[in-house]
Amino acid sequence: MFEICPETDQDTPEVEALYDLCFAPGRTALSSYRLRDGVPKVADLCLVLRDSSDILLAAIRFWPVRVGGRSVLLLGPVAVHPTAQGEGLGAILMRDSLDRARRLGWSRVLLVGDAPYYARFGFTRMEGVDMPPPTNPDRILGLELRPGAWAGVAGPVTREQPGEVLAGLAELAGNPHIGTACVEVAGPKDGNDGRTQSGGSAADH
Repeated sequence: MFEICPETDQDTPEVEALYDLCFAPGRTALSSYRLRDGVPKVADLCLVLRDSSDILLAAIRFWPVRVGGRSVLLLGPVAVHPTAQGEGLGAILMRDSLDRARRLGWSRVLLVGDAPYYARFGFTRMEGVDMPPPTNPDRILGLELRPGAWAGVAGPVTREQPGEVLAGLAELAGNPHIGTACVEVAGPKDGNDGRTQSGGSAADH
């Protein structure tokens, strides 16, 4: 059995160490990090997955961004420890976090990654959505958590201004707060469900 919980301040050093292990040095210089710098994470959706011995095996984070003035969830990074690759843990975190996002009231999700891998979760290539360069347009993918949520939403992806983050999270107003909810999950029956990309990560960073 595994346990999925929202990331706490106590988890953060371990999560950062996991990202350092899974991604190449200089990961924070990538264009996606410019959208996150100085902006609070969407705390309820930043999750850690631990085994029965309390060992951190996987983590996922989400950040608020804007596309065409509309609120969007930017998914990533998501990483699985190299010793746990191929066990489906990345897929478990993806599905759990996206379900939480839907219950919280979010409408649309954006990520940068490999379309064949993320198609299993419903992500498709986004036309007219521009990530900061040098992002490959073929890797800009989106998912609708509500039907039609991406209709008419296009333009450059921009960061939330620190003073306007609460406005950027306005879609959550009146929705239940998931907070510290933890869940126990069993490993997937299909061991290939969460197979990761090279470098120990199931997602782009």
